[in-house]
Amino acid sequence: MVPLQLPHRLILVRHGETDWNREGRLQGGQDIPLNDLGRRQAAEAAGRLKALEPAYADLDYIASPMQRARETIDILRRELAMPAGAYALDERLRELTFGSWEGFTWRDIRKAERAEAHLRERDKWGYVPPGGESYRMLAERVRPVLEGLRRETVIVSHGGVARAVLALVGAVKPREASMVEIWQGKLLVVSGNRADWV
Repeated sequence: MVPLQLPHRLILVRHGETDWNREGRLQGGQDIPLNDLGRRQAAEAAGRLKALEPAYADLDYIASPMQRARETIDILRRELAMPAGAYALDERLRELTFGSWEGFTWRDIRKAERAEAHLRERDKWGYVPPGGESYRMLAERVRPVLEGLRRETVIVSHGGVARAVLALVGAVKPREASMVEIWQGKLLVVSGNRADWV
């Protein structure tokens, strides 16, 4: 994969915590709302953005249309006294789908579908869960979003999307990207082929 060269800094925000995050359940395409901690994390992300970029109001803002991402960006913008809803939604920023595995924990899956779970462990980047999609497929979906960015942008999305971005810009190798921890309440700042937490 030839790394994308983004001409501008990209600031990634993973949505705040949901109850399914706390329980270790695979959310994927399920539209789960934030919990109280997730709402606090969204507010924390706003504070970090204000400290990182005093001209935050001049940035572009794009979010996944999923409820947990929209709720996160709404809280972030409210904390920064920015107009509600004045941002773009992009379907391509939806979370990686896990198909029939959604709602289960990895422990459940390793017990019920041992052979499939083993296949995934061997190739997390390329493995397609039953009825779901692989990280490779997700990266193909996200690439045109990055290619279309025209200036410094804040993207509020999901852990899987952030991992795909890291691989696309060459910050990590694709096979490693699927294992990178993506924090809630922090900012992942991508500049060139570097990515740093703030």
